[in-house]
Amino acid sequence: MTVEETCRADIVEIGRRLHERAYVASNDGNISARLDKERLLTTPKGVSKGFMTADMLVVTDMQGNKISGERDPSSELPMHLAVYERRSDVSAVVHAHPPVATGFAVAGIPLDRAVLAEVVTTLGSIPIADYGTPSTDELAAAVGKYIKVHDGLLLANHGAITVSSELMSAYYKMETVEHFARISVVARLLGRERLLSREEVNRLQELRGTYGIEAPAPICPEGTDGIIAGDDPSCQTLEAPRAGGDQLVDDTPLKPGQDDPKLGGEGEIRLTYRQLADLIEDAVNHLR
Repeated sequence: MTVEETCRADIVEIGRRLHERAYVASNDGNISARLDKERLLTTPKGVSKGFMTADMLVVTDMQGNKISGERDPSSELPMHLAVYERRSDVSAVVHAHPPVATGFAVAGIPLDRAVLAEVVTTLGSIPIADYGTPSTDELAAAVGKYIKVHDGLLLANHGAITVSSELMSAYYKMETVEHFARISVVARLLGRERLLSREEVNRLQELRGTYGIEAPAPICPEGTDGIIAGDDPSCQTLEAPRAGGDQLVDDTPLKPGQDDPKLGGEGEIRLTYRQLADLIEDAVNHLR
């Protein structure tokens, strides 16, 4: 198979998976791949990603002008072009609306806390790009602000975007974003998140080379307040408190005289283990 034939097959498969997992509905979402220095392959406008065929895809130049294909290219192509313009290492872009991650985007809550070692090692932090009207240069500019140092972004009140050097890798990163969001929801329903310490984050960064992971940028240096801070476009902002050598840090340390949430306190609703398990299962089922 040629490079283009392989990309066509991969895009069709990714579209099927996005639809099957309910990461997109109706005609939502779009996927693209860099064929060479002058051409892109992209999904068409107005087609369900679960029912695409390889012949529906469109080839454009790097300015978005159609070269071949019977259909029009995705209306979100300007956002993809903004990525390729800023990231020469990126050859694939996946945009979808995974429901839990998009819920975080709607709530204005970035996925930028050091909670899961795998996410810290691979994606680092997942910030929220400013809102931009879909299919406009406004959205492309909002993505462009962050994409130089992130392989995964939430789009305010819209969805998520992931990028990589290969199509399936970009898709797998979308799975990671949604999986992280689901775990974060469950942890918050349970009442707390325990964070990885700054020291542990440093260790995980050092392991990237061992695992063969090429992150677009390192985690930002630690701020003076003990939390990784700053808006430096050369690094990723991640919340990870220093812990004096400990690997995990309680999200909200108890103040003197404060009741431990596990033991009950004023205004707390108590549930049995079975009731809590049923509640979480019901919540997850509604998110599918």
